[in-house]
Amino acid sequence: MKKILVPVDFSDASLNALNAACHFAVRTHASLYVLHVNEMAPYILSVPRYDFPAAAVAAEQYNKEADERIQALKSVLLSTPGFGKLNVEVAVKEGLMISVVKETVQKEGIDLLVMSTLGASGWKEVFVGSNTERVIRHASCAVLVIPDGMDELKIKRVLAPTTLKPDQKVVFETLKAWQDLLDFDVHLLYVNDPLYALAPGDVETAKDELVEQTGLRKVVLHRYGQTLYEEEAILHYAFKEKANLIVMGTHQRRGLSHLLFGSVTEDTVNHTHVPVLAVPIE
Repeated sequence: MKKILVPVDFSDASLNALNAACHFAVRTHASLYVLHVNEMAPYILSVPRYDFPAAAVAAEQYNKEADERIQALKSVLLSTPGFGKLNVEVAVKEGLMISVVKETVQKEGIDLLVMSTLGASGWKEVFVGSNTERVIRHASCAVLVIPDGMDELKIKRVLAPTTLKPDQKVVFETLKAWQDLLDFDVHLLYVNDPLYALAPGDVETAKDELVEQTGLRKVVLHRYGQTLYEEEAILHYAFKEKANLIVMGTHQRRGLSHLLFGSVTEDTVNHTHVPVLAVPIE
């Protein structure tokens, strides 16, 4: 773990996520890149020509004030006990949230994105979603989602829902890398995929193969039968097993595919009270 990106909008939720990222960076000796995205700028071009100067001035003033706030935030972080030795870089960038985050991940060599979520439900979940949900759908690196009100990670037990397909190897590799850093127990939850159902004996074999390939330790396997509400089963087991973190892969469905099939990871993020680490599966 070398570099962590934390987008902030200065809300309490995003500042809680930033605080959690700081604690995590201290434990993993990572540097922080704190980003505020000015989404006003892309809409300037839609303003009538005679109003453009006023809109441009407003955007410039916004950038100036945002830069002052983020610099002040950096000063507060570095004066907080325990955070004084953190390597913190801050930036204000113009553009649309998803595009700016994707570009920053690539340009800055980001290993992990840390974001907050207030959840989404009903029509908002179906048609709008959240910035966090959209980032999960597009990010090329893992995304750690911090629920509102939580400002520090204390990971002792991890729940990892999995189909045990071969493509889950990247999730197991991520689990192993984090386990080497934080030394936690792993509770695998086999969720039956109707298109890739394993016989009972094959479940154990598939688990053993992935564990052996990645060197994952302290592993317990749980089985859950077919269900139409995977996220409910995942959150139930997270509560039952007292998990401090949920780690799961996402195929990052988009467009019509996402509308038709959705994403269990995004559904879980929208309803969780436990931090979720979403690992992109190519």
